[in-house]
Amino acid sequence: MTIDQERPYQIVEHNEDYLVIDKAPGVNLHRNQHAQSLIDVLHADFPGESLHLVHRLDDATSGLLVIAKNPVVAAEFGGLFANREIEKFYFALADGKPTKKQGMVVGDIKKSRSGSYLLSRTRSNPSVSQFFSFAVQDGQRAYLLKPHTGKTHQLRVVMKSLGVPILGDRRYGASVQESDRMYLHAMALRFQFRGSERCYVCTPQIGSAFLDGGVQEILLNCNPPWGINWPSLS
Repeated sequence: MTIDQERPYQIVEHNEDYLVIDKAPGVNLHRNQHAQSLIDVLHADFPGESLHLVHRLDDATSGLLVIAKNPVVAAEFGGLFANREIEKFYFALADGKPTKKQGMVVGDIKKSRSGSYLLSRTRSNPSVSQFFSFAVQDGQRAYLLKPHTGKTHQLRVVMKSLGVPILGDRRYGASVQESDRMYLHAMALRFQFRGSERCYVCTPQIGSAFLDGGVQEILLNCNPPWGINWPSLS
């Protein structure tokens, strides 16, 4: 797939039921204070289509996003996500030494007074995330992350809880830092849809640190991410 870094997205899959796109980093899904949103661009690119977001990515996060093409399909995907029947995998980079190099992080994610979120030791409605990490260079590590829940800022909060905020994350890391993007990418999706398995993998293509040779080798070894021996949750 040829990457045009001026475009807010690239098409990964386009069928009669849904789109899968690779969202560029820094692209806003909704207008909020912006003049135009990704949804506006998609409506212009697919005139007459009934497009429905079925999950979210933070503006700073790049990667795979599913867009349903009618309300029936949107409801089907809503059920798949609600029942945790869609496997999601993310890839991230961070500087420093984590409190642990692989494993699982479980805990409630609560909003703080600052408006950010934090990981609590309570487990009334906990987030659940698994991860592996790999040494890159100069004290930097790459992280393959598998969230089993979909809480707000979940992986960004998890990484901060490990003592290694995601590179370029100005909310949960250093507020002033040299980085060309936030280094979190939604890398892969796998799910059953209408009787067949659907698998999508899209490695990050934007960001100088992602394009480093050592990181590219790690990405190659992590593809497909469901081929790694993830421990059982039980």
